[in-house]
Amino acid sequence: MTAQQVASTPGSAAPVVLRWALMPVDGNGIAVATVARMLDGDAGGARARVLAPGEYIPYGVAPVLVADTTLHGATRVEETLLRWGPLPRPWLVWVADAPVRPVQDARFLIRALEGRLAGVAKVPYLPVLRAVKGPDEALEYKDVQSAAEKLRRTMERN
Repeated sequence: MTAQQVASTPGSAAPVVLRWALMPVDGNGIAVATVARMLDGDAGGARARVLAPGEYIPYGVAPVLVADTTLHGATRVEETLLRWGPLPRPWLVWVADAPVRPVQDARFLIRALEGRLAGVAKVPYLPVLRAVKGPDEALEYKDVQSAAEKLRRTMERN
């Protein structure tokens, strides 16, 4: 897959390219902002960003749906995929909303939808997200940094 060149970082010869276009399926909260920051790494928003409502996915950029692990979130993923059309298959980043497994119906629904997805990456419950002002502050915590590394490894291996 190719990626769209959007900018280069100061002091480096290598261009930074937009690789991930995030689309929240159930609202744009701290979890979505943190996932975008996790995937972006140190690129300053040049590698991953949240698309505005109605904004087109740039050519060559991998679409990423972001949803929480509730049944409502899984249903919204299903609704989104039913309207997806001929676009490249999106990734799903499934963000845990509680320190327990998702309910059985949500797990079964996501499992049934896996054939329509490029992959499913899971982000564990991160209680610190309830107490931070933004994703930069969240990434100061070791458990969030660890989840970010695991998320990038999972999504970049494909």
